[in-house]
Amino acid sequence: MKIPPPDRRSAVLDAKRELKMARSAHAFVRGSTDQFYRWITSSATTTIPVGPAVWICGDCHIGNLGPIGHVAGTAVVEMRDLDQTVIGNPAYDLLRLALSLAMAARSSDLPGVTTARLTEDLIAGYENAFEGEAVSEEIDQLPPPIRLVMKRAVKRTSKRLLDERIGGNRRTIKLGSRFWPLSDDEREAVRSLIEQEPVRRLITRLEDRDAEAPVRLVDAAFWVKGCSSLGLWRVAALVEFREEGKKGERSLALLDLKQAVEPSAPWAAGLDPGLAPGMRVLSGAQRLAPALGARMLAGKLLDRSVFIRELLPQDLKVELDQIDAGEARRVAYYLGKVVGRAHRRQMDGEATRTWLAELAAHRTKNIEAPSWLWTALVQLVGLHEHAYLEHCRRYALAEARRDEPESPT
Repeated sequence: MKIPPPDRRSAVLDAKRELKMARSAHAFVRGSTDQFYRWITSSATTTIPVGPAVWICGDCHIGNLGPIGHVAGTAVVEMRDLDQTVIGNPAYDLLRLALSLAMAARSSDLPGVTTARLTEDLIAGYENAFEGEAVSEEIDQLPPPIRLVMKRAVKRTSKRLLDERIGGNRRTIKLGSRFWPLSDDEREAVRSLIEQEPVRRLITRLEDRDAEAPVRLVDAAFWVKGCSSLGLWRVAALVEFREEGKKGERSLALLDLKQAVEPSAPWAAGLDPGLAPGMRVLSGAQRLAPALGARMLAGKLLDRSVFIRELLPQDLKVELDQIDAGEARRVAYYLGKVVGRAHRRQMDGEATRTWLAELAAHRTKNIEAPSWLWTALVQLVGLHEHAYLEHCRRYALAEARRDEPESPT
């Protein structure tokens, strides 16, 4: 593909995002956070309870949960994308994850009754996290789809990470469909940021690295990555450092520098602290995903608020392209516990009791999940199915016609 100049990036990325969202109904849900919250805050929504104000993910779909590398070299399953994090209503994370599970089930041609069961299992796992049931990180105890990702995560090496992301041990990032050139001003700003002491400490804090070693930028490129984040400024920065005990030898690390903007998720009334967007993302990560939050920094680059993290080999997302009913239910229960753990650590005893009582109320004989969650989910599925088809008509139909072979008549 022809690489656009820096001043034409936005238009090209917007078009790529629209086409990416048209790939499947589940992909559309991942990229339509704005629409989700427009519905949540509209008069059309059913009554959703207001839970204790805590930091929430804000975009709690399946792909935003998965293995995260820890500074000690282990991996834990946590929220892995906090771009939308705010102090808000924990019910929004439950509803967004329920929607993601429902659309994944539909993509796997699972019957509607499975979606109802997934909602029950999600709530059961979430509630059990509040009651002290631990989130297992033992590979053989994980649901099969998450077990598969975790096995890959713990075996993945830094060399494999670089192979997959930028093409191996080369010291330059190959430009093409995934990486575009930076302007001179952008490159110099990235270099200046990398040379700051907080960034150096971030990179050298892993236990097998020399804590006093200098860090140097090797190469950097604009990164065409994500779905809902396509269109935001994002850079992959390749840096080198010295590992402990390896005299004179230099190793490479890959940093992700990502623009943060104002969230679509609504703040709880009166609790917006007025943080810069990058600091907002960092603050939410520190509370919701400690393994990730410990590896992040917030800063400013040119006129953009950004957050920075090193990509570790263990960082992987969970994908549910095709799944059977039993596996889907185990995944729903497990991810419910992951989200429950993240919310629970922020609540005191009284808030926990009040929130669990709210979740236990409003249940019917037909489904072991709060009626508000099921009713809202049914409405959201219908809304997103309609919006997805309209999205395909508007953004993908013309391209599909261009790709069709000419009619023989």
